[in-house]
Amino acid sequence: MRVAAAAANFTRDVAFDLERIGVIVAHAREQGVSVLVLPDGALGGYVHDLRSPDPADPDDGAVLPPELDPDGPEVRAVAALAREMVVCVGFCEAGPEPGVRWNSAVCLTGDGVLGRHRKVHQPAGVAGLFAAGDGFTAFDTPAGRMGMLIDHDKTFPESARSLALDGAQLLACLSAWPTSLTNRAPRMAQDRQARLFDLYDQSRAAENQVLLISANQSGRNGSLHFLGRAKVVGPGGDILARTWSKGGLAVTDVEPDEMIASARAVLHHLKERRPDLYRG
Repeated sequence: MRVAAAAANFTRDVAFDLERIGVIVAHAREQGVSVLVLPDGALGGYVHDLRSPDPADPDDGAVLPPELDPDGPEVRAVAALAREMVVCVGFCEAGPEPGVRWNSAVCLTGDGVLGRHRKVHQPAGVAGLFAAGDGFTAFDTPAGRMGMLIDHDKTFPESARSLALDGAQLLACLSAWPTSLTNRAPRMAQDRQARLFDLYDQSRAAENQVLLISANQSGRNGSLHFLGRAKVVGPGGDILARTWSKGGLAVTDVEPDEMIASARAVLHHLKERRPDLYRG
């Protein structure tokens, strides 16, 4: 099975984003990809400012992405593009009343939505913009059992562990992860957030002995400079394919059952846990 993680830039113009998604899906299909993970905010972009966004300020409205219906025409358009492929895509989900919204993702094929996730962990800067999701649930797909994480979710080991305990073999991490806002480095390779982004990807895969497909936005939006650095990580924490800061696809062939069985042949982390001794 061939999987891919995308690094690309997306905007407030959803029609433009759908065209870009169409190009990415077409390139992935040409390479025989079965599972494609797109970044957070691939439909409608991400916030432009994490320091002091104020959605109540009429002059600050551009800070928020367009709020979309998870069963609306934009998501259905991605399903139509996906056809036989499994595609994960992130967006800003409209809530039931004004001022309520979620940072969300869906996993879909041409037959419809397979799984949904709302970001649980809201970091400083967006905590006042998005409501928090209420859990982590794996779901079945033609490519195997999967789970999704969005951005800050992967900072917390419990997020990926919850999905692994629910049987997920593939973790899709959808991000709009920028360079450091407080300690900018002269080169992206030296940036603290770049190091953490890679560290979390490799740690979440290795500690759960699963495959992890990590997509991220690239380029600039407002005051944010996104990292790119999309990658596929094996169950031993090894990076199997990656992009760097520019847009592109990280593509590799995987055998999830075989790779995970091999990783767990001697040390099986899920079976070796001692939850009776853990706190929190």
